[in-house]
Parts: sequence; structure tokens; C-alpha cells
Amino acid sequence: MRLTEIQEELKRRKIKVDYVEEDGCASIDFIWRGLGYHIWEFLDDDGTRGCETNVFTTGKTVELMDDYADTILAELKRWPMME
Repeated sequence: MRLTEIQEELKRRKIKVDYVEEDGCASIDFIWRGLGYHIWEFLDDDGTRGCETNVFTTGKTVELMDDYADTILAELKRWPMME
């Protein structure tokens, strides 16, 4: 299983996720406050791992490289807790 810290943070927030792993890359989809979010890992042509996500702005997907898991985790921790 990949992106475990992100998955644990979403679970802590009681956010149900759909997780799929294919070719060593994780795909996490979830709904929060009625909006759909995604975190999709990929391998670049040179083998560099990256991620595509919309956790920063729902309607806009961004591509992250390097420490993307830590960057996404930090953003999720900024979100308010739901009761």
C-alpha cells in the first residue's frame, strides 16, 4: 500500500476513500464537503515518481514531483475537521 500517511489522515478525518494501486502507483479518490478530490501517482518516462492532485483547488489539477506526499499531507492537515 502506498501513500499510507495520507490515507491515515483521511481515515482520521472519517473521509471514505476509494484506493487502487496499479503498476506500483496509488490512486486515491474521495469526497469531502460534497466535492470530489483525487490524488493520482504516476511514473515519469525517466522513472521519476510524481503525483497529480486537486486537493489545493477543487477545479484545478496540479502536478507535483519530489516530496509530493508530504506536501499533500500538510495541505490535508490544514483542512477543518468535520463533526
